[in-house]
Amino acid sequence: MSVDSEPAELEQQEEEVEVEEVEEEVDAPAHHPYAPPDELFDISTTVDPSYIISLIRKLLPTDASNNGNSHGFDACIGQVANTDHVEGSAASVSGQEVLSSSDHKSEGMDIVEDCGKHARLEGEDEESCHRFDRPSVSAGEEAWEECGCILWDLAASKANAELMVQNLILEVLSANLMVSQSVRVKEISLGIIGNLACHEALLKHIVSTNGLIERVVDQLFLEDSQCLCEACRLLTLGIQSSECITWAEALQSEHVIYHILWIVENTLNLQLIEKSVGLLLAIIESQPEVLHVLLPPLMKLGLPSLLVNLLTFEMGKLMSERIPERYSILDVVFRAIEALSALDGHSQEICSNKELFKLACDMVKLPDKVEVANSCVTAAVLIANILSEVTDLASELSEDFPFLQGLLDVFPFASDDLEARSALWSIIARILVQVQENEMNRSSLFQYVSVLVGKSDLIEDELLDCQSDDLSKGHEGLTTSCTKSNARTTAVRRIISILNQWTASKDSAVENNMKGKLLADNDNINRLLDCCHKYLNSLHHALGNNLS
Repeated sequence: MSVDSEPAELEQQEEEVEVEEVEEEVDAPAHHPYAPPDELFDISTTVDPSYIISLIRKLLPTDASNNGNSHGFDACIGQVANTDHVEGSAASVSGQEVLSSSDHKSEGMDIVEDCGKHARLEGEDEESCHRFDRPSVSAGEEAWEECGCILWDLAASKANAELMVQNLILEVLSANLMVSQSVRVKEISLGIIGNLACHEALLKHIVSTNGLIERVVDQLFLEDSQCLCEACRLLTLGIQSSECITWAEALQSEHVIYHILWIVENTLNLQLIEKSVGLLLAIIESQPEVLHVLLPPLMKLGLPSLLVNLLTFEMGKLMSERIPERYSILDVVFRAIEALSALDGHSQEICSNKELFKLACDMVKLPDKVEVANSCVTAAVLIANILSEVTDLASELSEDFPFLQGLLDVFPFASDDLEARSALWSIIARILVQVQENEMNRSSLFQYVSVLVGKSDLIEDELLDCQSDDLSKGHEGLTTSCTKSNARTTAVRRIISILNQWTASKDSAVENNMKGKLLADNDNINRLLDCCHKYLNSLHHALGNNLS
């Protein structure tokens, strides 16, 4: 036998041994039988179920020595630790895996890196689950964090989330909220539950987990901003869900409501401001049953004045220095106030606030709207709501030309929001109805013409879009649309009247004095008039002249 042939034979023998070992693994021995059919997983997931189960077991709290309610804790832990269901996997999970903090470490980190790009729902950022700039922690807590962060990421997948709930992760997390003294553990626990709550099918499991909602509400009294962010996020999801009544009842205590308002008023953490005001917004926009439970104590404890004060502060920041991180806060505060202004029986305090009206008008008049476009649109809707309650304010706006100009600038940002566009036309109609073009001097009339013709492109684009939308709805849809667009029709007619009055005026001396100012030439005026007439004619034709 040659020397060169020996290594080849050795390699062949090693391959045969490996094949035999694989065959032995496939043919499982009697002491490792396959799981019974009723325990086999029927959930499709790209992650090994046994790996997820091992992570859940590593989150089990070790003791309840620092908590008075050890009976409930022991019952929960016993349920998880003794269940046979979590063993039902082709790859069994051993007790050693529960105790070892290093198992699956490389695999787990790969999953975090992959899922971290897409995983957290509702705007979760990666840093919330991987903050390593904290004081040193014990090895046990660090291992818990690593496993918890992986599950936090994986819970964004519905299949993984369902698997976790089937294997009692809610009970495990509830136990951690009950006994853990670590705010980081509480934050991660709330974050995982928050991602689970993003899946509508799992909300009933969250609600039915004994004591879980009450423990989530208790976390509002922590002093850690990240925990409070996750608590507010989770409560917001609960209020927006089909199980909203249960969540509302858990929050209805005046003590809890007061503390939520206290957080909004006193926190300096930008994310927490956004999340806590977002919770208030969810309550204001929720079902009537939730409003019946939560709105009276909120109004009693000063919700409207709190929101106006917060808006005043944010508007001051916007005007003095542009801080992009605060734009989302401004948006959610405006949305909360606008939603409150639309509530029957609760709108008076908002609509009668002159400071608020001025702030909303200042927002609309803002020259550079691109970065805060959503807030500008919401401010316009808020103004429309206020004018519907306090009609006298329209006369104040009728001579505010920068406001009219700013209002027209909002149209492109509201192109996908029919209600917002209707609100804009409502304001324009209320303003232009106040204009007495036949009685004012040519200099004053010129200012209206200059604004309207200067924004003629925006008006024409909006009218063309409205015409296309109306025609695409068919006769019944068009009738409904025209009923809602009476304000738009009124505004268009007022534009025509103002422009016609300008062209009919023959005061050549005044005209000669304004030649340097005149930005709106006759061609632009005629083009805008033509567009307005075409819009009205299309409506008349479509409805059989019902609008005549």
